Amino acid sequence: RSNLRTPARPSSFPACALAATLTPALLLGAGAFMRPTRITQFWVAAMATWLLAGLTWIAADHATWLASSAPNAPSIARTSLGGAFWILAALSSLAAGDAVTRSGLKPGWRLVANVAVIAPVLVMIATGALDQLSLLREYANRKDVFDAALLQHVRLVTTSLALALLIGVPLGWWMHKVRATQQSLFPVLNVIQTIPSIALFGLLMAPLAWLAAVFPALAKAGISGVGMAPGVIALTLYALLPVVRGTLAGLEQVPSSVVDAARGMGMSATQVFTRVELPLALPVLLGGVRTATVSAVGLASVTALIGAGGLGAIMFEGLFSSAQDLVLLGVLPTVALSVLTDTVFKVLVKLAQPAHNTQPNTMPNTTSNTAQSKPPGAATL
Repeated sequence: RSNLRTPARPSSFPACALAATLTPALLLGAGAFMRPTRITQFWVAAMATWLLAGLTWIAADHATWLASSAPNAPSIARTSLGGAFWILAALSSLAAGDAVTRSGLKPGWRLVANVAVIAPVLVMIATGALDQLSLLREYANRKDVFDAALLQHVRLVTTSLALALLIGVPLGWWMHKVRATQQSLFPVLNVIQTIPSIALFGLLMAPLAWLAAVFPALAKAGISGVGMAPGVIALTLYALLPVVRGTLAGLEQVPSSVVDAARGMGMSATQVFTRVELPLALPVLLGGVRTATVSAVGLASVTALIGAGGLGAIMFEGLFSSAQDLVLLGVLPTVALSVLTDTVFKVLVKLAQPAHNTQPNTMPNTTSNTAQSKPPGAATL
């Protein structure tokens, strides 16, 4: 340590640090005393973005300075982000996200505004300004492992969600047509939700291992007591309840007069469902899928305990080795995926809602009074 000479900080650094953090923080606080107009929301979002970018810049600059103070051992120098940074960064992100939501922008522009909030941080990452931070060092050392884990995580979520849709949508439609089934099926789905994930994995391991032993073809296909199969099955079971509830709630709100008019035009049961009921129920159905997807992104991390892989494998590796930055390398992408999927589904729900004062495209013009009349509330679903 005595041989290391710490370079002096530039005299302009304190002023730059204050400009990057204190100034936007004060201006952000001033937004609380302004009238809650759209301009005020834009102001708050801009100041929160400035504060988030300033905090990240200070952390990156300090990490680079500390790395330069150890020229004999630059490869082992590590600079971790402290709790104060994460608290301030979280508060800045929440303030910016809340301001964008309150601004009243259309879904597409709201998505662009949310991306603009984190754009400065993404630019710093892309240009290598954050490379000296321990979190980025961990990523550089495990890039191949991280990319494979991220791909596996997405594969787990998409596979389970596809299976949940294939099972849940027909099940919700059947419960809508045969109401007596609701009293017997909903308790089963509710019980599945109450089972802890670890316990559900344990319940699935023995039957799947037995099936793989009895039927070698299943074992060759990848079905076993550990791995991706029990993880996908568990995630599918957890996703069934929100998908079924969303499907049932969406179909329940379709006006019966619209369905009767479609049947009067000679549509078959399949045509009524695909061309009338499903489009009108789609916004509520997507709300259920949104809940199931965000939940699956988080629960997929736990499947690493049974060998399913994903970002949870990196997270648990960090937990077992007491490496905080390695834990964050698994946690932060999971949080980012959850926020991204939630935002995308919010946009899809808005886009799926029928426009006001427009006639459904499944009801063509005809001389029939039943077909021409628009049921109350049909355009506001």
